[in-house]
Amino acid sequence: MDRLFYRPKDAAVVLGMSRTAVFRLIKSGELRSIKYDGYRLVPADALQEFARRLNEAA
Repeated sequence: MDRLFYRPKDAAVVLGMSRTAVFRLIKSGELRSIKYDGYRLVPADALQEFARRLNEAA
């Protein structure tokens, strides 16, 4: 089974960005995330949506 959620540091690896950049995207609302039990999690589909928007803007 594929992962459903990524911690920000793992999302950064998937996106090829720094952890700081991922947190900036989350704060600005460009990358959707949730907070659960004290953890910040990025849904896998949010990573795909973000990548799709970047590709369309290019």
